[in-house]
Parts: sequence; C-alpha cells; structure tokens
Amino acid sequence: MTVEFIGFIGNHNASETIARQGPVIDREFIRASAAIHEAGGFDRVLLAFHSATPDSLFVGQYVASVTRRLKLMLAHRPGFTAPTLAARQLATLDHLTDGRVAVHVITGGNDRELEQDGDWLTKDERYARTREYLDIVRREWTSAEPFDYAGTYYRVKGGFSDVKPQGSEGVPVYFGGSSPAAIEVAGQHADVYALWGETYEQVAETVATVRAAAARHGRTPRFSLSLRPILAETEEAAWDKAARILERARALRAAGGGQRLVNTLDPGQPQNEGSRRLLAAASQGSRLDKRLWTEIAALTGANGNSTSLVGTPDQVAEAMLDYYRLGISTFLIRGFDPLNDALRYGRDLIPRVRALVADEAVRSHAAE
Repeated sequence: MTVEFIGFIGNHNASETIARQGPVIDREFIRASAAIHEAGGFDRVLLAFHSATPDSLFVGQYVASVTRRLKLMLAHRPGFTAPTLAARQLATLDHLTDGRVAVHVITGGNDRELEQDGDWLTKDERYARTREYLDIVRREWTSAEPFDYAGTYYRVKGGFSDVKPQGSEGVPVYFGGSSPAAIEVAGQHADVYALWGETYEQVAETVATVRAAAARHGRTPRFSLSLRPILAETEEAAWDKAARILERARALRAAGGGQRLVNTLDPGQPQNEGSRRLLAAASQGSRLDKRLWTEIAALTGANGNSTSLVGTPDQVAEAMLDYYRLGISTFLIRGFDPLNDALRYGRDLIPRVRALVADEAVRSHAAE
C-alpha cells in the first residue's frame, strides 16, 4: 500500500496563530505555497470550501496553471451546482490539467453555515441529496449513452456528457463526514474516506465501520488522516513549540482575529460528528497515544483539522507509520505557519515517512 501526502493551500496567509492580512485572494501567497508543495514532494493540495470563502474550483485552476506535477483536491459541497454540470466542470479541468484533479465531497454538518448559502435541509436530508448527487456525477463520468435519473432531490432526462475524466483513475472522490448517514454514502461512493486526526482506537473503529459499509457495495476505499504536525530537533523543543502555538492561538482569539479565519459558528456545541469525536478525544487529555496533541481542538471546538502529532521528525514519522498500519494510506498535513511548515514537512517529514512505509512493505513481502 503506497502512501500519499496532501498539503493545504489557503487563499491567504492565515491560521489559528496568524491573523489574516492583505487581500482575501493573495495570488503571491498562493503561488509561493504551490511552489513549496510541489518542490517538497507533496502529491496533492487541498483547496478548501466554506460558505463565505473564494470558490475552490477557480483557485484550483490558478494553482494548476503555476505548477506542473502537483495534483489538486478540490473541496466541493453538493447541492449548489447541478450534478450534471459539476461532473462536466471537474472532467473539463481534469483534461486541462492532464489528470491532476480529485474532488473532496463535504456535505456540511453545520446548519447555520449551510443557511448562509440558502440551504435549509436537515443533515440527514443533505446526505440523502449527496447520495443522489454522486449517483448522477458518476453516471455523467461513465455512461456511454444518455441516461435518466429519478430521485427525491434530482430528476434528469437524457443526461450525458461528451467530456469524461481523462486520468487513468478517473476523478478520485474523497469524502468527509462521520455521522451514520455520512458513512452510508461514503460506503457507496468514496474512493478515499477522510478522517481528522483521532486516536488510534477511534481510527481503527472508523476504518472498520467504513470498510463494512463499502463492502455492501462491493467496494474497497482507501483512507486519509488529517493532522497538524509540530516538529523540532528534540522532543522537548517540540512540546515547547506546541505550547507557544497554543499561547498565540489563545491571544489571537482573545483579540478577535480568530473569528476571520475559519467557521466559528457554535464552536462550543458542534453539530458535525467529526468535531464531536475530536472533542471526545480531547476530553481524555491533551496528550494521547504516543504524541497526539489535542489542545488546539479543545480551544477551537474542534473546528476543522485541529489535532497534532508533536515530536522530532523521526518520532512523528513513526507515529504516522502506526496510523499507516491501521489502514491510513493518505496523510493531509498542514501547519500553523503555512509556508514555513510546508517547507519543513517536505524536507524533514515526508521523506522519513516514505522510507518507513517502503521498509514496511519489504518486511511484509519477506514475511509472505
């Protein structure tokens, strides 16, 4: 099982510890981030989606134009674009980038955020709509003849697309969502199921649950884990760095700067199951397993990818290998200092993890 690394390109330089300055779409920052990720050996980069942010499809087009090999993972929320059109948009970009496109389907677990875009469905209704949406998207990508589709949320008569995905694996579908309704849809449609950085026990449980859901459809998905690695030359220095990150994050939130960075609607009582799972882990302690750090998740209400692995590059790589052994083959990693951390991940972390995974493959083959 090979390992894949996904980075993150924001629309501007900001994080839980860095207040945004400058334009909402900072092309210089995006271009610099794309160059660092491509040179650092990342396979893909995530372009995020939120109800108030720039459109990931167009930012992804710009990233593709300033890179040659770096692949894209475009966060996409079903329900706001007709699925037939979305399928053609993604397939078109897939051709224009020589097969570098993947889509990260995020149905959305926060009612108030969805209402910002005029969506008043319940969460279970949204996932039912997502199932139909992806049914149609895949038909557009694969059908050699016009097709009809009659569902609760979509009806299509004579649907057909001249443009099909060019890449050898099509347009890979990454899928996020931890509720029972989400996992049922993931079992049918996810090529890669994405989790946030949970404990070993939680990850093993989710991997088993999603595999069982996928098996009912004759499918075998891969799994992705999102983390915020914190690296230093010694373990003590890494934990000191984590403490400074927490202090800066608290100060920024106290000053009101954190409100502009990410969705902070109802952070104390998150509606989405993924955030609840991270907060459940955080309630067990600030340091879990070998080096999982949960204090930023606790501070922010687990508002997104907010747990870290803390240690030296070798220590963090070894912890990531533990997750690999649980079935994780993709790691989405981003830092609190976006450009500098991406640079260091490419130099110090990614090569170590790839080497450990290669050694693991050799040992497994020898044992057979």
